[in-house]
Amino acid sequence: MIAEEIFGTTARGETARRFTLAAGRLRAQVTDHGAALLSLRVPDRNGAPVEVCLGYDTLEEYEAGRDYLGATVGRCANRIAQGRLTLGGRTYPLAQNDRGNHLHGGIRGFDRYVWQAEADGDTLRLMRVSPDGEEGYPGALTVCAEYELTEEALHLRYRAATDRDTAVNLTNHTYFNLNGGGTVLGHTLRLWAERYLPCDEACLCTGELREVAGTPFDFRSPRALGERIDTPDGQLRRAGGYDHCFALSGGGLRPAAVLAGERSGIVLTVETSEPGVQLYTANALARGRGRGGAAYGPRAGVCLETQHWPDAPSHPDFPSVLLRPGEVYASETVWRFSTV
Repeated sequence: MIAEEIFGTTARGETARRFTLAAGRLRAQVTDHGAALLSLRVPDRNGAPVEVCLGYDTLEEYEAGRDYLGATVGRCANRIAQGRLTLGGRTYPLAQNDRGNHLHGGIRGFDRYVWQAEADGDTLRLMRVSPDGEEGYPGALTVCAEYELTEEALHLRYRAATDRDTAVNLTNHTYFNLNGGGTVLGHTLRLWAERYLPCDEACLCTGELREVAGTPFDFRSPRALGERIDTPDGQLRRAGGYDHCFALSGGGLRPAAVLAGERSGIVLTVETSEPGVQLYTANALARGRGRGGAAYGPRAGVCLETQHWPDAPSHPDFPSVLLRPGEVYASETVWRFSTV
């Protein structure tokens, strides 16, 4: 069963709702504002529940924040250089909201809208239509996000269809902290990735695919996030930590990452159908207070944003984010939990 309650009223006068999903000892809360994951409680190695996601207590805090906590990000996640989207020989100027570039869907991306929501058994379905021209994107895009909680995992599925050629690259921007507080520098991470995408001074992909071997980006075996994050590496210095996309091995729904909390014993296995995962160590997370007055700031959480590679429209050799009429965009990510 899915329980529903009023979460608050937006600055535009819209009513936002909060939905609680429960299965076994897992409990998740989702809001129709930004199709966002608000809360995810998971038992630690001793069976005590731990809040493993950063979040806020009120809708007003989500509206005021700019860190995309738990939100569905789109129409295109990550950056598009100079806000220029070229499709079929025509260039569409997108909203520029990051040093002259387009970031996470623009000035008012998908995270800033109240979606239509309906419960279908144990699945919460959220939908919206992004109109032609929204933030500069061509085509009316019909989008659906589905959250389903089982006794071991939270499943997130995205679907989208368009009436004109457009670009789509959706992701979820949850910040995980498997200890329930403190920094994530002691968390260990494994990634199924042989290569990553270096960035320039504006955090735009250069187009190069660089081998992780022999670099601080090698997580092919479990390594602590803090072990090499402050090494004198140009890529890490430029971003203030990890903020890079990793090219995942394999295809279809398969393991992408394993994150483990060193104090809680909680292990998160991320499975995805996407070709990449953006590792972000919350380098620019605004300092302030989060849920229950918890202190937030850089490295208080880590994002594992499953997605297509950033700035794909500028790099024809990257996996394409083009969606045509008659096609269906489909993406699936599973957050699976266990303990050690």
